[in-house]
Amino acid sequence: MSYTPSPRLLLFMVGSIGLITLPHAWHIPPLLFGFFTLMLLWRLLSLWQTHYLPNRFIVFLLMLLGIALLYSQQRSVFGRDAGTGLFVVALGLKLLEIHSKRDVYVIVYLAFIVAVTQFLYEESIFMALYIVLVSGVLLATLITQNSQAPQALAALKTSAAIILQSLPLALVLFVLFPRLEAPHWSWLDDDTRAKSGLSNTLEPGSIAELSLSPELVFRVKFDGELPRPSQRYWRGPIYASTDGISWRAPPVLGRENNPDQPTFSDPSYIYTLMMEPQKQNWVFALEMPTEFGAGLRRNGLYQLITNKNPGDRAEYRLSSSPIYNTGGISKTERQENLQLPGKPSAKIVELVEQLQTQQALPEVFIANLLQHFRQENFHYTLSPEAMPDKPIETFLFERRAGFCSHYATAFVYLLRVAEIPARVVGGYQGGQINEVGGFLEIRQADAHAWAEAWLDGRGWVRFDPTAAVAPERIERGVNVDLQIASGAVNFSPLQLDAKTLSWLQRGRQLWQSVDYNWQRWIINYDTVNQRAFLQSLGVDNFVKLGYWLLISVAGIGGVLAWRLLRPNLLRQDPALTLYRRFCLKLRKAGISVEPSDGPNTLAQRAKQQRPDLAGSIEQITAIFIRLRYEANAELGDLQALKSLVGSLRV
Repeated sequence: MSYTPSPRLLLFMVGSIGLITLPHAWHIPPLLFGFFTLMLLWRLLSLWQTHYLPNRFIVFLLMLLGIALLYSQQRSVFGRDAGTGLFVVALGLKLLEIHSKRDVYVIVYLAFIVAVTQFLYEESIFMALYIVLVSGVLLATLITQNSQAPQALAALKTSAAIILQSLPLALVLFVLFPRLEAPHWSWLDDDTRAKSGLSNTLEPGSIAELSLSPELVFRVKFDGELPRPSQRYWRGPIYASTDGISWRAPPVLGRENNPDQPTFSDPSYIYTLMMEPQKQNWVFALEMPTEFGAGLRRNGLYQLITNKNPGDRAEYRLSSSPIYNTGGISKTERQENLQLPGKPSAKIVELVEQLQTQQALPEVFIANLLQHFRQENFHYTLSPEAMPDKPIETFLFERRAGFCSHYATAFVYLLRVAEIPARVVGGYQGGQINEVGGFLEIRQADAHAWAEAWLDGRGWVRFDPTAAVAPERIERGVNVDLQIASGAVNFSPLQLDAKTLSWLQRGRQLWQSVDYNWQRWIINYDTVNQRAFLQSLGVDNFVKLGYWLLISVAGIGGVLAWRLLRPNLLRQDPALTLYRRFCLKLRKAGISVEPSDGPNTLAQRAKQQRPDLAGSIEQITAIFIRLRYEANAELGDLQALKSLVGSLRV
């Protein structure tokens, strides 16, 4: 049998599919999305000009064109991007061939799959709400397809009711149903999207570039009191090898088991750290991490490394202590952290000898060097002049203006000339407190570099020469908004509380708090988090979990069944309720009303027995029949029926 869908159904379906695929305009190649858009517009045009629909031969040629575009743009059908492109192209082609109701169902179900693929790219609460809304419109398409007299508004209301009724059951299954780990298919699809952040190489200006980026790196929520701003150093890569211009991370193989393990003293801070997707498998723990869970390891450079995919958001439970002693140093480490790219210049040697004075103690030299930075008119700036030749010497004796990486590398270089093992540490410093959610937000603008020197009896000790030049950078942190807006160094106010925050800032912090909890309790609700949550409820084995699932599903199903199947006067047709009131008035007037009487039969009998009410009886009956049985009811009919029944005097 030939099948011709109604224009209203097609318009509804084309509109919902357009909304479903719209966010993919930023995810798949423009040629593929343009091909899909062409198919969608072609189908839309054919709503009014059906002869514009292509025949089977043209559809076959379009399919070949779609395959060619897929191959040229993706070179594969595996992986996230290629798979999404395949579904979108198939959806566009299927729109051009609707020969039966089955084709409509296939299109709608394929559109649901395309909707789900949005979460492979973005997991924000906005995207979740958007997908729920457009899925509701798509569900309304199915309702319209199965309605005798489809009405768009009624279909949308029914769709919303179905979604609301399903939410309790979906919530129970989300919380209780055993979590299945996602398959490790990402090796089929290399994520080539650029991600900013620290790298294995530190060059002049590399961190200064990050200082103008508001991109979120991680969020931290402490169990108790927050550490002081001067202790908020989030440890990342180590830079030890240098050619005089750039600094690189040393190899870590063979350093997993240091002979001397670090020892720690109070205070200790326990916190939850949520990493955003990164390009490296680094976890920026508060210096120095003492305890960390499975999936993390501390390498020989005291940096935390994760075995999870760095491109995924991940949460870690950590403990750190700012007071520590890393112990001894091996011969290899000493040589590595005394390495120089060549013989230092006479100016450098003279400066080192001047700072060493008569006491050769490393602590004295370091104190003198920090004092030198304070007193010799050094400046902290995001945009220092270029120093392509001899950058350290030019910085120390000519420019005397730079960013944290300039100060850290110059500091380490001078310590090595003085034969003190030293290295540069990259990471983040500070972070902005979210007053609403009570957690720290660390962004790329908080990227920082500092130094470590090995001292006998103390191990590796942190020194931050930037604090000697711009102590407000450490004590107050970066004002990200002003720094990005002005392109110059801006620090946070001395005290930031709820009274000084503008409404815009508070609104943004409120949203960040909502997003943090969404990411933590919904997106990151994995097997580990589920197990911890269920154990807090006393569910510690699969038997108890099965009972909980059975009771919860049966309970919710019973409530829904009772709600949907029970007689409910509130759900009855208001026109029928008014007509029953009319019949009750007729009985009071002495007119017999039988259960088998139709509206016209009852009206004829009533007019014969009460000719004085014939006009009102005819009007009430005609309006009720139009409301109850016909599709041409007017908006004012129900109100007119209510008025006539109310004014009827018997």
